[in-house]
This record gives sequence, C-alpha cells and structure tokens, in this order.
Amino acid sequence: MEDRPALSPAARRVRRGLALLAVLCVLVTAVALVARARTASELPAVHVPASAVRGTTVDRYALRSRAADRKLVQTVVRPAGDVRGRPLLVLLHGKAQDPAWVAGAPLRAAVARLGDRAPVVLVPADDGGSYWHDRRSGRWATYLRREAIPAAVRRYGLDGRRLAVGGISMGGAGAYALAADGGFCAVGGHSPALWTSAGATAPGAYDDAEDFAAHDPIGLVRAGRARYGVPLWLDRGRDDPFDAADRAFVRALRAAGERVTVRSGPGGHEGRYWERGMATYLRFYADALAACRPAR
Repeated sequence: MEDRPALSPAARRVRRGLALLAVLCVLVTAVALVARARTASELPAVHVPASAVRGTTVDRYALRSRAADRKLVQTVVRPAGDVRGRPLLVLLHGKAQDPAWVAGAPLRAAVARLGDRAPVVLVPADDGGSYWHDRRSGRWATYLRREAIPAAVRRYGLDGRRLAVGGISMGGAGAYALAADGGFCAVGGHSPALWTSAGATAPGAYDDAEDFAAHDPIGLVRAGRARYGVPLWLDRGRDDPFDAADRAFVRALRAAGERVTVRSGPGGHEGRYWERGMATYLRFYADALAACRPAR
C-alpha cells in the first residue's frame, strides 16, 4: 500500500474546517426538523380552571329555519347578570366543528373576564359544511340574518343595533361574506378558509365557479362589492395552509382603504390554536362593540 503524502498544516486546517461545517449543517437540519415537527398539533393544551368560567351560562334551543329547511340548535354563551341591552357576537364555527366545542371553556372564560363589557355570544348550527352563504344546500346567510340573529335578540332582549360577526376557518370566510352588505359593528376571521381561485377550493366549499364568484371575500373586496367600513380582524398561525390566500385578502382590504388588524403566531389550522386565541378575539369584538354607534 502506498504511503499517502502528509498534509500540510494549512490543508489540515481546511479539513478540520470542512468537518466542523458538516457537523454544523447536520445540527441546523436537526433543529429545523424539530421546529417543523412542533406544529399546531403539538401546541400545549389549553387548561381552563372551573373558577374562570364562573357566572357564565350556556343555553341551547332549537330553531326551525325556513331558509335552511331544517331544525337547527342554537348555542348561546351568556355572561353573568342581566344581559338585556347587551350587544351580540355571532361566532360561526368551522367545517364539521361542533358548536358546543366553540362555546367551550376558553370562550366562556374570555366572556367571564370581560365582565360588564362582554357581549352575548351566539354560535349557530348549520349542516356541517355550509360555508355560511346562500347556496343549493340551503339559504344559510338568510337563515343567519333573518332568523338566527333576530331570534337571539328577541329571546334575550339584546341591542340588535350592536352586532359583530366572526368565525373560525369556514366560519371566517362566511363572516366576511355575510358582512359584505353591512349591518355589523365588527367582522373577524380566525384562520379564515380563503382561496384565490375557484379551481383551488376544497370540494364542497362552493357549489361551482359561479357560487365562488358570488361569495368569495377576496373577489368581493377587489370588485368593490364589499365595503365594511368597520374594524376588521384576521389572524392565522404561521403554519396555516391558508396563509397565502389570507395575505392576499389583507392586501385587497388595505388597497380598498379598510381598517384591518392582522395577527400571526405559532400554530396551524387546528383547535388548540383557536382556543389559545379566544381571549384576544373577545377583546377585539368587545372593544369594537363598545365603540359602535349605529344610526337610530
């Protein structure tokens, strides 16, 4: 076997440098993989002590909807004390989400923390995938505006002029579309399920391209068919698959001169992310409702 020539000191330094660089690359890759693995599914669970929801009440009652042609259970979270004259927040659930989950302990704790400033929160039901607009499966926006909201206002003696609407995922898209015609003091989307074209939509989100064109929040704003003129909110996790479309919506809103608060944080498109945001969401709606002075 031939003897290999001895390396010069400079060559040995280069070799050691290359070996160190390789080790650093491996470490950086490992750290990146660990960080990527810590997605929303690994966010810490939200623990809410029983004392945090004290005084709040969850009601459920059935509403027979002509617009949707079915009986739908309404879930309402009431703050402590007399709620007559309070504003109403309509919080729309996401696709296949249980309204009872939306009205769970994190939301109740957020309502309790607001005290006298807390709105009554209505979490209406749908067929699980309505996207909250009028379509073949039912007139879901009509059901909200003409049936579910008026029924809650009457039932609890609320101030029907002070209304806010928001939603999670599918509910966020529905909230923006519902409020395009006005009538609300604030509108919010929490990881709203938006798309930039009909061809990119999830199956069942819209009936067809025509339905998408009629109810797509991004298109409505770009075409000047949605003029909110009230405080708007949009948040999503940094790992959310709807991030690009949500950014496009924010750009459209700002180009149209709308006031929109945008937030982003750790997490993705899943329950723990929204549970962790409930207190922040409720503060936004409470502040907007307190400042709202609708025309008499």
